[in-house]
Amino acid sequence: MGHDIIFTFAGGMASALLLGYLAIRIGLSPIVGYLLAGVLVGPHTPGYIASVPVAEQFAEIGIILLMFGVGLKFHLHELMAVWKVAVPGALFQSLASTVMAYALLSWLGWKSETALVTGLALSVASTVVLIRVLSENRDLSSRTGHIAVGWVVVEDLLTILLLVALPVLADTPLHAGGLGALGMPLLSAAGKVVLCVAVAIIGGGKIIPWVLSRISDTKSKELFMLAVLALALGLAVLASKFFGVSMALGAFLAGLVVGRSDYSARAAAEALPMRDAFAVLFFVSVGLLFNPQELLADPLPALILLVVVVIGKPLAGALVMRLAGEPRGQDLQLGATLGQIGEFTFVLGTSARTLGLIDQAAWNSLVAVAMLSIALNPTLYRICRTAGRKSAPVVPPVRPALPSGHTLLVGYGDVGKRVHADLAAKGVSLVVIDSDLPTIRRLQRIGVRAICGDANLIEVLAEGGLAQAGGLVICCELNNPAQLLHEVATRHPRLRIVVRRTENGGAELISGADFTVINEDSETAGGLSDALLHRNTPPHGKA
Repeated sequence: MGHDIIFTFAGGMASALLLGYLAIRIGLSPIVGYLLAGVLVGPHTPGYIASVPVAEQFAEIGIILLMFGVGLKFHLHELMAVWKVAVPGALFQSLASTVMAYALLSWLGWKSETALVTGLALSVASTVVLIRVLSENRDLSSRTGHIAVGWVVVEDLLTILLLVALPVLADTPLHAGGLGALGMPLLSAAGKVVLCVAVAIIGGGKIIPWVLSRISDTKSKELFMLAVLALALGLAVLASKFFGVSMALGAFLAGLVVGRSDYSARAAAEALPMRDAFAVLFFVSVGLLFNPQELLADPLPALILLVVVVIGKPLAGALVMRLAGEPRGQDLQLGATLGQIGEFTFVLGTSARTLGLIDQAAWNSLVAVAMLSIALNPTLYRICRTAGRKSAPVVPPVRPALPSGHTLLVGYGDVGKRVHADLAAKGVSLVVIDSDLPTIRRLQRIGVRAICGDANLIEVLAEGGLAQAGGLVICCELNNPAQLLHEVATRHPRLRIVVRRTENGGAELISGADFTVINEDSETAGGLSDALLHRNTPPHGKA
């Protein structure tokens, strides 16, 4: 074995860093770069070759942490808000794309099980890519964005169910008795899943919060992060060993339990960065198993599947939107968000590959279609978005007109909540900007004007009515606050800007003459409010 683990980790991360950076620089998703990084260090290309068995183990950890993150961020209300469109839409679109792929691959002579599982893997869109495309076009908080997010939530749940069904399909091939032979094995598997879910939700719902509470009392950030990771990996292993279900399902349930506790936000902030690191290695391992020579020798299956993903899936989604009576023009826009595949395709594909349900040709096709569809999706979305808006009827704006002189509040964490309450009590009209979608939706449900977006982008601030605003309060860390806020102050010289300087950042703000800086250590939320409202303070003054 030698140093295979270290070399594979270092080589995979270094190549992912390089190609991920290059992908972003040319306007592609970094996922494309990570997949190409795996090809680069794989056994089918010259140069350094990483250890495939080690990479597969990293991939297993990546899947567990990825599914834990899905459970942690799963919020039923996101689905319930648009369930009348998202649930039937996701079911129909998944069925349509699976049937299309199955029929075409069977026509090419593929085995029934391989054709079916490949079609199922194609039916799942990438949540990461979808949210990124919507955010870049400032559509995440729109009606179409809400439906699209609910749609992929349903697809994620379908993926979890399919992970349960795959071992049954592997043990009972279709040619051995048809779909009817799967009945009893599926019922048995479903019973195990129900038992596992009951134990996790009922038992884990009491034990896990208690454990996290005890760890939190130690005030140790490292111990808390370790506890969250141990729960994710531990419950995944227990689910596999004692209930015979996939470790991915166990990790999802662990995330679900932690997400329902009072420690969900802290778990996301402190423990999930490690998930992102192993998610990168997961994509590298996917590319590692890709054989470009075999794909070039027989590219037809990949081309057929690419057509299913970038044309068939969007059309199926658009049809559901049209039948559901959604406004004309949003159908193509919604459909375009689904015209790609990503992480959950490979979660399903990895499990199927381990069980022998898909072969190398199917794997090559899935990787190629993922890279191409992710690369094409932003352009496809912009084209469909433009076409949809041209065909849409003229209607009043969905978002209510913003009041002149309102205050933009960026960041709705602990400090942001206190500032919001203080300013609202003083009669200040507020618009909240935060990158956390569930937080935004909670605020919108109680009547607070709120926008989901990255406040590091001046375009997002503009969407919040920056030109009409009288004040801007920054309660969270920004990537390059001095540059952004100087630009804002230059464009809007009458805007009063107050910035919360955090303990770990913001030193460059001290020299700023364009905004008031309040130190976190010495001031409270009331200090931020007073700095904004103090009549004797010039609009832009030094700290």
